[in-house]
Amino acid sequence: MEMDSMPKESGARKLDLEKDGAKEPMVNNPEESNDDGTINLKPKLSLLNGTTVIVGSIIGSGIFVSPRGVLAGSGSVGLALIVWLLCGLYSMIGAYCYAELGTAIVRSGADYAYIFEAFGPFLAFLRLWVECMIVRPCSQAIVALTFAYYVIEPLFPDCDQPDAAVRMLAAICILILTFVNCADVKWATRVQDVFTYAKLAALAMIIITGIVQLGRGEIEYFEEPFSNTETDIGQISLAFYSGLFAYNGWNYLNFVIEELKDPYKNLPKAIWISIILVTSVYVTTNIAYFTTVSPNEILGGAAVAVMFSKRLYGVMWWIMPVFVSLSTFGGVNGILFTTSRLFYVGGREGHMPKILSMVQIQRLTPMPACLFMGLLSLLYLASSDIYALITYVGFATWLSIGMAIVVLLYLRWERPNMPRPIKVALVWPIIYTIVTVYLVILPLYASPTETGIGLAIICTGVPVYLILIKWQSKPKAFDNFMDKMTEVLQKLLMVCPEEDKKTS
Repeated sequence: MEMDSMPKESGARKLDLEKDGAKEPMVNNPEESNDDGTINLKPKLSLLNGTTVIVGSIIGSGIFVSPRGVLAGSGSVGLALIVWLLCGLYSMIGAYCYAELGTAIVRSGADYAYIFEAFGPFLAFLRLWVECMIVRPCSQAIVALTFAYYVIEPLFPDCDQPDAAVRMLAAICILILTFVNCADVKWATRVQDVFTYAKLAALAMIIITGIVQLGRGEIEYFEEPFSNTETDIGQISLAFYSGLFAYNGWNYLNFVIEELKDPYKNLPKAIWISIILVTSVYVTTNIAYFTTVSPNEILGGAAVAVMFSKRLYGVMWWIMPVFVSLSTFGGVNGILFTTSRLFYVGGREGHMPKILSMVQIQRLTPMPACLFMGLLSLLYLASSDIYALITYVGFATWLSIGMAIVVLLYLRWERPNMPRPIKVALVWPIIYTIVTVYLVILPLYASPTETGIGLAIICTGVPVYLILIKWQSKPKAFDNFMDKMTEVLQKLLMVCPEEDKKTS
């Protein structure tokens, strides 16, 4: 299973599909498919689709739960707003650097593929391990739970929602979107488009209401904006963690770049449009919050969007929980859509089971990867402490993204003549790397327990790599068992490895 170079042909045994009753690959829109008749993922994502993938992946539950963490770490309204703005600028610099990486290394998988290209399989596997097995499924479970919480909020306005009902609804959300992503790429992108518009409508309502509040003179919490400002840089770094959690997803289009039409033009355009839009929306949304909800109430754990709506919308307050649920539903779809491609690439490169690298022959979707991601997310719904787990591995996320930016610097030095349709000024990856070092090192001082546990979680991938991937002389019975399981799943799901030539 060890990979010496990238890419590698899948070693899975192809089934005789006609013998097993398979038909010719079905393409829902022939005009948008390749004419070569191959079984692989097709470039179906337009610039609009790419933009909504990024916006829809970023705007999920973060803007509704992160204001408390940002305010707690910054200490004042003024610094909190500055943190929100700087998080957007930091994400924009990272996305700009990813535009060079994504157009120079046109392979799905984003930072996993970039780290593999520059530093080899071991570090790439650790990135894949943490992201696929912990961060993404946990994040999806949290966003699904947030969706469920807000959906039934109007039914229980004055008491806690029943835990069983919340988890059941979260599971239904994940199952529905898993089916959609297995069925058709176009269905998934349409869901992403529609719910992205819905979440922007929700935030637009908050922003417009905030403008009205400012017009009424509701500026009490802006009169001394830097009162009680935090001076401990460790605590401020934790404020950035909360803010960056809300921006997480700016690099998700790079995970599906092989499915993006004309990536050299559309990737940078989608990145710029998305990050500028999201940063503007986030900063103005937080300004709107502070026109109505006090800093002490936010720090007290109030659901800021719900409190905002209860105070200003009267009997129509329930419309905000509905809009938030739409926002988080789209967030779950964005995470599932992009993460399934990460599993797919991991399987293709031999770092995940081979079945995950296969494509459904009729739907042309990575069905096994979508199903695996959905099932893993359902498992995390059984945990009552997944929020803490996300905190544990939060620093690992930025460490790996920072490492991908280091790849850019490394390839500039190691391969100066490498084709680069987009070439960023070196000052930007250098700035991003310096800030990332700050974000990784200082939390070790400010929150040593959580970051220490996160480091331990990363280290769990080391024995997995050594035993399942690096170790080549495994018992033949083990390899036979894995091959048999792959064959059974191929027949069950009607999938096969992606092809470069027309099937016969």
